[in-house]
Amino acid sequence: MKRLWIPGALVAAVILLALLAPWLGLADPVRQDIAQRLAGPMPGSPLGRDEFGRDVLSRLIWGARTSLGVAFAAAAIAGIVGTLLGLVGGWFRGLGELLAVRSMDVILCFPPVLLALLVVTLLGPGASTLILVLSVLYLPGFARVTYAEVLSARSHDYVEAVRALGAPTGRILLRTVLPNIAGPVLVQLSLAVAAAVVLESGLSFLGLGVVPPAPSWGLMIRGARATMEQAPLLLLWPCAALSLTILAMNL
Repeated sequence: MKRLWIPGALVAAVILLALLAPWLGLADPVRQDIAQRLAGPMPGSPLGRDEFGRDVLSRLIWGARTSLGVAFAAAAIAGIVGTLLGLVGGWFRGLGELLAVRSMDVILCFPPVLLALLVVTLLGPGASTLILVLSVLYLPGFARVTYAEVLSARSHDYVEAVRALGAPTGRILLRTVLPNIAGPVLVQLSLAVAAAVVLESGLSFLGLGVVPPAPSWGLMIRGARATMEQAPLLLLWPCAALSLTILAMNL
């Protein structure tokens, strides 16, 4: 447990900065100042300015707010819906199993990146589209994990005891089964958030995610690529933030 406090503290710090971004007194992340284009570190801009003269530190923190906001929203939606589907499929079996769990195999037939590219291309880029796409992509993972855990839990003595007392099915699932399978579901949630951050950044890098000039780590990497010879640090900051956040989430 001791070795987990460093990645945990890093993730907590990133989330805290993202949440407090509006109250940190940062520069406007979308305000352009061409006269300061590619300027190095200076008072008020410790990480310098980007290709449009925007404050890099401000965009980095606001980009964390965007990337993590999309990832957590998508993972939360996928977690709630997928867990409910897994509960229904694992408890009722039969038609419930077919509709709730086996239908998830259809989504798994498609490569995640290609499916995301297809949907975003059809619906257009934007944060809401990203949340929709990512929640659909990570839905099967929650459904399958919950389904497997419910199949195991339903034969345990504590579940049989509650059923013998005549408790309604909904109460059994939500009050007895769900708390006892929460561990694997929470692990799946952390993995889904980390994967969603990566995919959101990738789609934004391709121009199919967050719409400019809104800050996003993927957009920052895309913009810095064109000026990496003149200002290599512009590429370093978002790449380091993305890599360290994903690494910490997966430890």
